[in-house]
Amino acid sequence: MSESRVSEYREEIVNGPIVRTFFRLGIPPLINQLIAVAYNVLDALWLSIYNDLAVSVPRQVWPVIFLFNAPMQALTTVGMSTISQYIGMKDYREAEISASKLLTMASSLGIFLSISLFSLRSFIFSQVIGTPEEIAGWVMDYSAIMSVNILLNYIVFSYNTVLQAIGDTKRPAIINAFAVSVNTVLDPFLVLGIPPFPRTGVIGAALTDVLGSIISLVLLSSLLRKYELRMGFTSLGWDWIKLSIKIGFPVFIMASMNSLAFIAQLRLVNAFSIVAVTAYSIGFVVADIADAALFGLVSASSIMIGQNLGAGNLNRAKEISLKAAASVFSLLVLGILLVYPLRIGIVRAFTEDASIIGETDKFLQYLLPTLPFFGLFMIGMSAGRGSGRTLTPTIIGIFRLWVVRIGLGYFLSLSMGVMGIWISISLSNLLAGVAALIWLIYGNWNRPVIRRGEFEVSTT
Repeated sequence: MSESRVSEYREEIVNGPIVRTFFRLGIPPLINQLIAVAYNVLDALWLSIYNDLAVSVPRQVWPVIFLFNAPMQALTTVGMSTISQYIGMKDYREAEISASKLLTMASSLGIFLSISLFSLRSFIFSQVIGTPEEIAGWVMDYSAIMSVNILLNYIVFSYNTVLQAIGDTKRPAIINAFAVSVNTVLDPFLVLGIPPFPRTGVIGAALTDVLGSIISLVLLSSLLRKYELRMGFTSLGWDWIKLSIKIGFPVFIMASMNSLAFIAQLRLVNAFSIVAVTAYSIGFVVADIADAALFGLVSASSIMIGQNLGAGNLNRAKEISLKAAASVFSLLVLGILLVYPLRIGIVRAFTEDASIIGETDKFLQYLLPTLPFFGLFMIGMSAGRGSGRTLTPTIIGIFRLWVVRIGLGYFLSLSMGVMGIWISISLSNLLAGVAALIWLIYGNWNRPVIRRGEFEVSTT
């Protein structure tokens, strides 16, 4: 590993101004996220032009993709906490070993889960989710192609995690932005059949996602080589497995429970009508616009917390989490103030059906004001990811989805119809945000989870 370059990032993260460093690390992935959200919005737009109901197809498949990506979320949490803390200790050799273990496990799981989704998708969408017949064929085609993307994403996310743990968020963001930009340009050609391309609809939307992942994988691999990072396939070792279970298992449980909750929530919505299904899909597209600031910035706090804990700056790690929470909350409030008055006009870009517009508006009136609290919850998750203390955020996350969204949502829907689901989704954000903030302030999470020289193994 090129120690001089890594040390430059470490010095600013460990000793530099907190807020300025937070935004320096967070703005590149924030811009990248805005580009990704723009792609998702345009993707939904092209699908709505192809067919009003086609816009619902990705939202049927994504909860299942999230479920198959749950192990990846656990692995990247293990990678972020161990690699960043070793870099904080200036133990760069151990950081390389942890990176190799992350890549080895990610690749193995990616192959297995990619094959599993392709084989099980018919049962999942017909028997588990209950996809409406009007879009069932499209969902099968879309999910078949996206199963290939699972393997690619496991490798891409492992590369991204290593680079972010080092402190380089700018160049991975540029690479991912470039890949998404290529997707964005090709998307209407493939979906709508602009010559010389055939009209492929939802298949074209999935193919551009796979192409973007391939571009990211190739370019991120090239960037890692510039750091002279000795990262390859290796044996895992029992010590690493035990620590990974300690750090990653709560995240895996939460990610799995999250995904299953979204599947259960989708089944609740599917039980009403195709109007509710479409409103749900469009509503989350609109919410993603206001949400972009959140997902771009939270990775910065994980990096800063991990490296500062590794350097022994325990109080600074907690200060980072609270300043990050204040920053994200404020930015999301600003985003909502911009989006809320425009919500009807944005919804009309996807449909002219008055019943869908009205239902989507009701959903957004409840959802949008609670997004800043979802931001607080995500900062809590980020603190757990950087420190390796993932149990409490996991409990909060499970309560948020299974007790409030699914349990309360089911009972409210019995008397209030689909409106009860909209209310439960909004309440889940509010309650989880408050709980996460309390944990950040009063919790004893700001302690490192690794020791110098914990893993010794050769890589190949």
